[in-house]
Amino acid sequence: MAGMIDEHDRRLVSLVHPPDFHNPSPASRYDLVVIGGGTAGLVCAAGAAGLGARVALVERERLGGDCLNTGCVPSKAMLRSARVVAEARQGASLGVQSSAQPDFRGVMARLRARRADLAPADSAERLTSLGVDVFFGAAFFAGPRTVVVAARNDSARSELRFQKAVIATGSRPAVPDIPGLAATPFFTNENIFDLADQPRSLAVIGAGPSGCELAQAFARLGTRVTLIESAAHVLSREDREAAAVIQDRLRADGVELLLKAHVSAARWADGRFTLDRDGGATSVDAVLVASGRAPRVDGLNLEAAGVTHRLEGVTVDDRLRTSNPRVYAAGDVCSKYKFTHAADAMARIVVRNALFFGRARVSSLVIPWCTFTSPEVGRVGEAGDEAAASGADAITIPLSSVDRAVVDEATDGFVRLHHRRGRIVGATIVAPDAGELVSTVATAMRYGGSLNDLSSSVFPYPTLSVAFRQAGDAYRRSSVTPTVRSALRYYFQVFR
Repeated sequence: MAGMIDEHDRRLVSLVHPPDFHNPSPASRYDLVVIGGGTAGLVCAAGAAGLGARVALVERERLGGDCLNTGCVPSKAMLRSARVVAEARQGASLGVQSSAQPDFRGVMARLRARRADLAPADSAERLTSLGVDVFFGAAFFAGPRTVVVAARNDSARSELRFQKAVIATGSRPAVPDIPGLAATPFFTNENIFDLADQPRSLAVIGAGPSGCELAQAFARLGTRVTLIESAAHVLSREDREAAAVIQDRLRADGVELLLKAHVSAARWADGRFTLDRDGGATSVDAVLVASGRAPRVDGLNLEAAGVTHRLEGVTVDDRLRTSNPRVYAAGDVCSKYKFTHAADAMARIVVRNALFFGRARVSSLVIPWCTFTSPEVGRVGEAGDEAAASGADAITIPLSSVDRAVVDEATDGFVRLHHRRGRIVGATIVAPDAGELVSTVATAMRYGGSLNDLSSSVFPYPTLSVAFRQAGDAYRRSSVTPTVRSALRYYFQVFR
């Protein structure tokens, strides 16, 4: 079922790991050696080289990392196709008679084409043109100021001496310890997008963001999907009401939800998987493991560099320095925020702090995130149980009271802003394009914005962003206490 290689894949590989590429001769010393060619590594390397530093970047597999090759780009391309199917099926409610016949091979070919289209920005050729020495191979520390690169199929090794280095090796799928699972040909995000033929049935283990997104996409494209989650609801890190909206939509799209379910064993026989679980068993054609991420630190020989790490990843301080003051880390390998945009932001901090004695702190960042289901779930700052426990107040605007959502038949969702005396401290948004909307809140929080600011701002009508003004207006109304109202009556009686 997996392993399709087409012209799009060949174009991708020619850019992000050219077959005829030869590692350069190392410089005598580098200002910055970057280990890992994903988002964090690419931003570090390109940014430092652009400022005149002598930079080397080492990548074990493909440049572009998880985001380009096996994460954000292919998954969102697949979600776009699945959304077209869902919109076509919704046509009758909009007065449009339509039908949709998904072409799975066509969907996957388009996915790979878009991935290849975006690859030039992450390519070896572009990095080289910026002045970066690119090395392909396995990197490991040979001392506190030395990295060794062992090129694949090459007995020669390159020794890179550095003034500063950054570990940006990202993360890998975390595979649960289920008896028998390792002996089965299960999928993760690293190979699910290589599918050639559509599985008739699919079990997804884990209902976090990736699990929910791909469960919904496959179901909309015609696969019978079972989503298995040990928690009481999907998206366990999110607001419970947000999770409830997504659960309802997943079920409406045909996904079977098994919540509070634990897989106790996995078997593979006669081309089918059997997953034993409390209360029964699930038999499917394919299994996708989407149960989280683990930092990728294997083989780095961190001990030789004096770099401390734990199960959660490389240990860093607020300026992203490791226990070796010459070595920094950025991205999934050291952060709980395992998002491309977080890795980008952290890499910019590393460039400032490592090369220019900067004092930028990761704690100063306001990092939003989004689950790209339909509807999307955007989150920033304190939200859900966390916000309630901290004593923050909340104002919720249901989409059913937002004109644009009513017109678009998209009223399943809400905009919820958490605040302390009007100062915004977090938000949960469940809506189409919530990822775009939550950026407005993140920007407001970054600059100390308040609900009063939203009330006095002008948003184009009719858009979903009008919900922000409605939230600001609701806060202003709530501040008109009986005492204030009485004073206002006296003012109008006496002075008007």
